Amino acid sequence: MTLLIVVIALALIFDFINGFHDAANSIATIVSTKVLTPFQAVIWAACFNFVAFFIAKYIIGEFGIANTVAKTVLPQFITLNVILAGLIAAIVWNLITWWLGIPSSSSHTLIGGFAGAAITCAGFGSIQGMVILKIASFIFLAPLIGMLIAVILGAVTLYVSRKAKPYKAEIWFRRFQLISSALFCTGHGLNDSQKVMGIIAAALFASGHIPDITSIPTWVPFSCFSVIALGTMSGGWRIVKTMGSRITKITPLEGVVADTAGAITLYITEILHIPVSTTHTITGSIMGVGAIRRLSAVRWGVTKDLLTAWILTIPVSAVMAMLFYYIIQLFL
Repeated sequence: MTLLIVVIALALIFDFINGFHDAANSIATIVSTKVLTPFQAVIWAACFNFVAFFIAKYIIGEFGIANTVAKTVLPQFITLNVILAGLIAAIVWNLITWWLGIPSSSSHTLIGGFAGAAITCAGFGSIQGMVILKIASFIFLAPLIGMLIAVILGAVTLYVSRKAKPYKAEIWFRRFQLISSALFCTGHGLNDSQKVMGIIAAALFASGHIPDITSIPTWVPFSCFSVIALGTMSGGWRIVKTMGSRITKITPLEGVVADTAGAITLYITEILHIPVSTTHTITGSIMGVGAIRRLSAVRWGVTKDLLTAWILTIPVSAVMAMLFYYIIQLFL
């Protein structure tokens, strides 16, 4: 029972870290265009992170992404030690990338950690290879989808507003950016909170508290959505700089397009029950709006560094989880 409490506490700590680590994803465009101050923006983002709970529970009626995460490892190989090792690895990697200002994926570090610990415990036969492959494919697909939608939306928006007076257009797009960022923040809450829900569900299943990993008690989603909102309120300023200015400079019009494209991508993956990285999604969208102006407007060198970090996240997290699993086995 004590170990279960430790695992749940660590899962919620990871959720909190995920909130401040990914806060930059939600607010980068709205801060860089100075529509809101950083403090106002994190409050705004946190509110809509929490609103996502009511949308998932009472409108969508299910937590599909949580089920996908929980099924990363075959049920018979899920143990509290495996989950504990995976969580510690995910927390360490998230803190390292946050400190370095690298907008890495909390989703993929969690998946990598969970799978790596399970492989150490019971070999490659313990994981759902196709599930992990599908999740990993969205390291590339999520930013590409976000970029494509941003290019299309941006082209349409520029055409529709081509006769508008620049001053009035900017005023309107600054207002629209509040709506688009709210949509993206809601998508962030829907996607990221459910990953930790899946881990807690797996822990409850492993300890015999629920009959299967799809039977998630109501307190679990409520806690996860609340904690990620609190984490978002704590900020994430190192990554804001990378997301909001280093990839490409953006205007309010481009901010609206980027946030809307990112939100649409997140809602599509919610329907498909695929946990994706909000980091990857909004990065692709920002690249898309930059490319509309001209390809050289995107700092492809920064993008290459980000892509390298994304690719490394799952294997590095898996290796770290393997090491932590061995250490845990010595003491538990």
